[in-house]
Amino acid sequence: MKTNYQGYLIDLDGTIYLGKEVIPAGKRFIERLQEQQLPFLFVTNNTTKTPEDVASRLATEFDIHVSDETVYTASLATIDYMKEIGKGNRVYVIGESGLVDLILSAGFEWDEEQPDYVVVGLDTHVTYEKFALASLAIRNGATFIGTNPDKSIPTERGLLPGAGSFISLIETATQTKPIMIGKPNAIIMNEALKVLNLDKKSVLMVGDNYETDIQSGIQNAIDSLLVLSGFTAKEDVPTLPEKPTYIVDSLDEWMF
Repeated sequence: MKTNYQGYLIDLDGTIYLGKEVIPAGKRFIERLQEQQLPFLFVTNNTTKTPEDVASRLATEFDIHVSDETVYTASLATIDYMKEIGKGNRVYVIGESGLVDLILSAGFEWDEEQPDYVVVGLDTHVTYEKFALASLAIRNGATFIGTNPDKSIPTERGLLPGAGSFISLIETATQTKPIMIGKPNAIIMNEALKVLNLDKKSVLMVGDNYETDIQSGIQNAIDSLLVLSGFTAKEDVPTLPEKPTYIVDSLDEWMF
């Protein structure tokens, strides 16, 4: 078993914590990485929170102390991608402050009528007018970007519509396929590797969700570690179409 990875890409919910409860082995996993000074990056599809918000929550709710530089959200990956393709700096966004504020603070300008990009993420205050503006702009030539493909999100009320549901609506309305950023797509993984300054063979993707975290590894030729502490259950493992590189019941089992 190869364990000498130079860096780690790590999921959050279901891996380090589960809802509002810390996963003790996840907390210990991060502390062991810190002790051994191994670089890591939390990679999350959540666009409603800024990296500062995420780091603050880890500290206050779970007693996990990391810098905000260790948090890489689909919002940051979207910004990095737009800067790289360099189509322009006018943007219209369907999303919450964790997405909108980051994009605007990165130097992009708000434009509802002739944006270069339309970015669609989770927005719990979405309206028909927002969908209308986005659809018109895309039909007028704006590049259509979806932050992440998550069709639903888990809440105390049950599964509710996620960013992927909104993106699908606009795709149907415009007959235009979006450029998708978040896990398991290549864009967020490639951008995360740039942040760590490591290549694919040097890192391990760690997560609890086969459909997003592990597929992020499988689809992008990155080794993956499935931890059975969250979304994907032990009884699901025999029927997985393509196995992760490693499977553990607890992150305590992983030795560096």
